[in-house]
Amino acid sequence: MQWRSIVVGLVVLRLSVSWVLWLSFGLGPNVSWGFNFPLSFNLHKLDLLFREEKGADLRGNLWSQQIQGHKYEETATTTCAKVGQEAPQRSYLSLFDGDQDEYVRRYSSFPDTLRAKMKGMAKDMFYFGYENYMKYAFPEDELNPIDCEGNDVLGNYSLTLIDTLDTLLVLGNVTEFQRAVKLVIDTVSFDKDSTVQVFEANIRILGSLISAHILLTDPKHPFGDVGFKDYDNELLHLAHDLAIRLLPAFENTSTGIPYPRVNLRFGVPRDSINETCTAGAGSLLVEFGILSRLIGDSTFEWVARRAVRALWNLRSNETGLLGNVVNIQTGQWVGKQSGLGAGMDSFYEYLLKSYILFGENEDYRMFKTAYESIQNHLRRGRESCNKGEGDPPLYVNVNMFSGEIMNTWIDSLQAFFPGLQVLNGNIDDAICLHAFYYAIWKRFGALPERYNWQLQAPDVLFYPLRPELVESTYLLYQATKNPFYLHVGMDILQSLETNAKVRCGYATLHHVVDKSKEDRMESFFLSETCKYLYLLFDEDNPLHKSDKYMFTTEGHVVPVDKRFREKQWDDLSPCEEGALAETEPNSQTPPRNISHCNRIPEERRYALPLKSVYMRQIDHMVGLF
Repeated sequence: MQWRSIVVGLVVLRLSVSWVLWLSFGLGPNVSWGFNFPLSFNLHKLDLLFREEKGADLRGNLWSQQIQGHKYEETATTTCAKVGQEAPQRSYLSLFDGDQDEYVRRYSSFPDTLRAKMKGMAKDMFYFGYENYMKYAFPEDELNPIDCEGNDVLGNYSLTLIDTLDTLLVLGNVTEFQRAVKLVIDTVSFDKDSTVQVFEANIRILGSLISAHILLTDPKHPFGDVGFKDYDNELLHLAHDLAIRLLPAFENTSTGIPYPRVNLRFGVPRDSINETCTAGAGSLLVEFGILSRLIGDSTFEWVARRAVRALWNLRSNETGLLGNVVNIQTGQWVGKQSGLGAGMDSFYEYLLKSYILFGENEDYRMFKTAYESIQNHLRRGRESCNKGEGDPPLYVNVNMFSGEIMNTWIDSLQAFFPGLQVLNGNIDDAICLHAFYYAIWKRFGALPERYNWQLQAPDVLFYPLRPELVESTYLLYQATKNPFYLHVGMDILQSLETNAKVRCGYATLHHVVDKSKEDRMESFFLSETCKYLYLLFDEDNPLHKSDKYMFTTEGHVVPVDKRFREKQWDDLSPCEEGALAETEPNSQTPPRNISHCNRIPEERRYALPLKSVYMRQIDHMVGLF
């Protein structure tokens, strides 16, 4: 009788969990342990994972049936079965309930008056956050928008002001941009006893200083003549000073992969861990490379490229995939999960963007190979996005060595990938994947940090105002000019205004269902989220008059300029040639011949001395503090 009681208890427990999900997330009778994923919209229903024939054996096309026991079948060449010639042809428009006439009526146009209204709304959103930061938080790093206070959680170097410099220009506010630049020059110093994340300092601070400097001195004047009298490259010198303070992270590692944190005054902390994520270590090349080519000093590009190559040489023999956490001394993978989200995202992004900027064939070869591995091992669903049988594509998290699914969630950072697909020319796939993330946004008015695609419910419920979905929306609109993406942007803008606005800014959503909030407004909200929303509706922005501009992973504007394709140094040093030449991937062990490159040669560290005017500024800052 005891076993019967246990069985009954398990059945009751399962029914109870289903009932809780039904009540908590409004899933109703659509809850299933498979994945039909119907999502109810206010105006329409987006049924992303419809099936032509229920119960059909579509094998590789039904990733919703591949998760049982974390096993699935694969063909020798692809995870997606071939689409038969008799398969019905479908447009992505068929993902919307109702006939095409209904779609056309709602989404085929976007009036100029509405566009102007949304542009003004995006601008007001930025200034509400920016002005309150300047009023209540500056010179601290971030604004706590509920209590109207500041915090210094990331470095104590006026993070939000620096991170938003080029956004001011994108919005056309030359006067405030010049004032902000002068404020940075007069008040910011990196000579601080602050321990910072190398990755965040690079993309938010170094990237913004470089971007603002380039726009200040750009002879093409895309935003007009924004320079001012007596500007003497101070932003560039600040960037150089910060980069020098980040260099100790690259020393004394057996692989050349940098430590994740560094103290701006004292170098790597004694208690620093020997583990870092792939994105954190492998997403430094754009900013470090631009700095090297601006000042004619190869040091910064050299260390960043060395880290990328070291990670690349640790990829799996079987799958060609990388893990998400690595030991910087042993080269052993601590985290074997391979995906497109946290810990991995910008590594792939910067392989392609580095090639676009610098024209190095090596970067594109790595990206192309990585993209093929992603398609072969992470992508599930039918082969074509908009036609054929089975589930539309989804990118899952897998074991880097076996390719087996490790969990049933995706995270919000993965929403950047449609934008990267646009840059790579894969528009159809980008359209389909973007629709998946937008469907989740429509359901909750935000993207939960993690979403369980099997349970059809959030796993991690907060949303810190991330920009990735907005970025992909903007890039898809630029690629297609389909007014649908203007409607998507309007929906996101209105959701943020309704759900995140508080007394002094916009707050992180603690819970995407009940819309409770956390008292934090991260700098990327102003640097990226507001910027991409504004650009989406500003058809006449100077950036849209040329295809010669690119965005960093933090949304900073950099020109695709021939001067960044020219180097004032030889391609390889003796150390690079021996240790960092392209090798075959390996399963577990680091390259054997890389240890003798673990230190930056003394002559490469400070090749360009700081100008005396900048030293006077540093002395002045020391006197102030």
